[in-house]
Amino acid sequence: MKYRLLNMCAIFLSLVWTLPTFGQIKDGRDFIDQLSTQIKNIDTAQLQQLIANEKKLVLIDVRTEEEVAISRGTIDAPRTFNIPRGWIEFRVPERVFDTETPIVVFCNLNLRSPLAVKQLMDMGYTNVKNYADGFISWRDQGLPVEADDSVNTMLYRKPQQVTDGVWSATGATAPPSYHNSGHNNNLSFIITDEGVVVVNAGDNYLLAESLHHEIKQLTDQPVKYVVLENGQGHAMLGSGYWQQQGAKVVAHTDTAHEIEEFGEDVIDRMRTGRRDKAIHTQLTMPDITFDESYVIELGSLKIEALNLGPAHSPGDIVVWLPEKKLVISGDMAFHQRLLPVFEHTDTDGWINSWNAFLELGAEIVIPGHGVPTNYQEVTTYTHDYLVYMREKIGEVIDAGGDLQDAYDIDQSRYSHLDTYHELAKQNAGRIFREMEFEF
Repeated sequence: MKYRLLNMCAIFLSLVWTLPTFGQIKDGRDFIDQLSTQIKNIDTAQLQQLIANEKKLVLIDVRTEEEVAISRGTIDAPRTFNIPRGWIEFRVPERVFDTETPIVVFCNLNLRSPLAVKQLMDMGYTNVKNYADGFISWRDQGLPVEADDSVNTMLYRKPQQVTDGVWSATGATAPPSYHNSGHNNNLSFIITDEGVVVVNAGDNYLLAESLHHEIKQLTDQPVKYVVLENGQGHAMLGSGYWQQQGAKVVAHTDTAHEIEEFGEDVIDRMRTGRRDKAIHTQLTMPDITFDESYVIELGSLKIEALNLGPAHSPGDIVVWLPEKKLVISGDMAFHQRLLPVFEHTDTDGWINSWNAFLELGAEIVIPGHGVPTNYQEVTTYTHDYLVYMREKIGEVIDAGGDLQDAYDIDQSRYSHLDTYHELAKQNAGRIFREMEFEF
């Protein structure tokens, strides 16, 4: 009995000694100081060097969306992803598949980023660094910052002048959402001395109204025409607003058919996603349709809406300004986000239409998504991507492979593009099903 009591006392004392004592809880900063010996920290100069020289670099901003807005943006780099710290275990693997990919994590003041770096290291990522200076230091040094304009407008970005008389409001290179108000494509316009031509009506009535507000800050000329690049919601759902202002909506015949057949489903999805921002939006049909081309002449400027052949969507057109050597390509051309392949996308036809696109001789390309660029850039990420995928899927089909083999095709050379993780496997599957019928 005596020995049993002694054993119980010993166990009790051991439990007491192992209990946490008050005053020994580590402060968060102390914990970060301890982590600093286990992680790699870099400063602003080193981050600048990495952005300039490391093409595969991924930046992870672990702040919340609200903080990004309040702090007026994030670091402007080709592959910057906003993934709040609480989601890194789930969302980083969706975007970064190779454990050796160079990753830099940052927050505002170096309080959460060290914790996120350690977590990524524990998950198996082997090339992770912490930007210890933090975003506030980067921003206050006047270094490149990417910020949306949605605090004061429905537009994700306000219009920027591309060349004399031509402006474009670049949308988010991400899926449409309540946050970006459906402005995930480019809304462009051409100002002449006899009126304005808008390319894309916008995702909803209020977004179209916001774009018109910006146009009226630049000119007193009325909007006379709105040209739809295709029948997708972000191109056509704002048409009703423009028609109320007296503008004529112009679209390809196939676009009109798409709106007739699928428009109600498209507007229902938009209303679900945009909620209160969908107010006043009604489905309307184009006023003018065409098959091959429609020419608008305002003053001395000739504006050509052209169908160059099959491409991304039925009714895809480009808007060509020959005097300015500028083409508003719509979804004919992509470069900053991975192009999506839809069920009705004709990838072989798209490749064959590319020559007609190049023969225009444009020096400036305003794509459907992303900032203005040139032929070389959009060829790499549109034409060459389609050729690569069809070649690889052709090899799979020749070898008797199945859909899973198509999903496994290595697309990592395009993994730096926005929407890669949402679209890469989907594209492979749809091209596989398309090509099955060609063999």
